[in-house]
Amino acid sequence: MEALIAISIGVLTACGVYLALRGRTFPVVLGLTFLSYAVNLFLFSMGRLSIGQPPVIRAAATAYADPVPQALVLTAIVIGFAMTAFVIVLALKARAELGNDHVDGVEQP
Repeated sequence: MEALIAISIGVLTACGVYLALRGRTFPVVLGLTFLSYAVNLFLFSMGRLSIGQPPVIRAAATAYADPVPQALVLTAIVIGFAMTAFVIVLALKARAELGNDHVDGVEQP
């Protein structure tokens, strides 16, 4: 299970970096979103991958899921959604004013 999570984080990061280095705005937005997903998955996996365990720590509990990474991931999802919405609106405004969707604003031949 840990290997699958590690491979997923690596693939999401690689796709995110590749798309973030593109010349058009939509792939850049998609790349930032993939990087956000990779960070969320990494934070979630830091809380130990335990299936069917309660996220509550009691004195007699021997196995539990750490609730702090879960709370961090929930917060990061909301912040990532707001960031994605802002970047999409910014890209649409830049396209309306410049007439193209290149990151630097200059159409490449």
